[in-house]
Amino acid sequence: MEDLVRLKTMTFADIYRSKKVFITGHTGFKGSWLTQWLLDLGAAVTGYALPPTTQPSIFEQIELKNKIKHIESDIRDFESLKLAIEYAKPDFIFHLAAQPLVRLSYEKPVETYSTNVMGTVNILEAVRVIARPCVVVVITTDKCYENSERSEGYSEDDPMGGHDPYSSSKGATELVVSAYRRSYFSNPVLGIRLASVRAGNVIGGGDWALDRIVPDCIRALTNNKPIAVRNKLSTRPWQHVLEPLSGYLWLAACLYRPDISRSKQNLDSAFNFGPTADSNRNVQSLVEEILKSWEGSWIDKSDPSALHEAKLLHLVIDKAANVLGWKPVWNFEETIYQTISWYKNEKDLGVFTQQQIANYTIQARARDIVWAR
Repeated sequence: MEDLVRLKTMTFADIYRSKKVFITGHTGFKGSWLTQWLLDLGAAVTGYALPPTTQPSIFEQIELKNKIKHIESDIRDFESLKLAIEYAKPDFIFHLAAQPLVRLSYEKPVETYSTNVMGTVNILEAVRVIARPCVVVVITTDKCYENSERSEGYSEDDPMGGHDPYSSSKGATELVVSAYRRSYFSNPVLGIRLASVRAGNVIGGGDWALDRIVPDCIRALTNNKPIAVRNKLSTRPWQHVLEPLSGYLWLAACLYRPDISRSKQNLDSAFNFGPTADSNRNVQSLVEEILKSWEGSWIDKSDPSALHEAKLLHLVIDKAANVLGWKPVWNFEETIYQTISWYKNEKDLGVFTQQQIANYTIQARARDIVWAR
């Protein structure tokens, strides 16, 4: 047990031990995994979010509420957010709170823009007003790019855009981050370091959102029904949730201590975190891989009149590799196996989640990935 604790705390250059971390959106899928990992690293976490939006929710399943300072409030409430950050006195801020669903954004565009764009404005404005030195990492998405359905991947310098309200709100979020960085946080004397991160289609245990393919698969399989597949030929960069989270944590650590970074290039910027090219698979391939671990079937429910969703999308991750020394750990097959293992697990999900984080770390260390050394 002591060896496991040391393995967890000594990663990321042991930077998070006893540090104060403020996370927005900690009750969501990615936020819950990030919260658990930071607790394993010895951080003191304050979470700020609305109550979980799904039932079940991983936040409740792994019992995080009593392990952190838990604040239920809306990032659109500037005064509440500002007071929470002042109270937390964070060394690190990870901003994940968002309306994260493409299809829901068509139904609720105003909520999508107000949450994703103005919520980000609020957190950056609070950091500006409080003026406490800290590292801020804003999490957006691969869908922030103007998608021309090209075969080449998108790199950090490609233009922002978005066909649907969700994607365009995330493109706008990136513009907000860039403007605040250049207008208010460019002076190193202030000690405020700001970066944004973009990740592809993230999967893993504990995602229960509607209209996302893996949760849809799990619901169908649990009820012994065939999986209804809407867009079987749409290609995405599938990656386990721990992959981008390791990138976010390592980037933030390098911003906090630039001497540990691999390169002297600018860290206060945007970074893509995605899988290797082999993990860019279509939805049909994903579903068929899931069925190797959970017996069932699928049916084609393609609808030519359905709302627009991108057919082809993947990221170029050269910058993360060259500047940070970051690279993914699990291939496509391992990603699916680890994801389905979580959903099929019948033991303590909190312990199992910690075990998956530890196993991922062990494999990263075996591959000599820089953050796990």
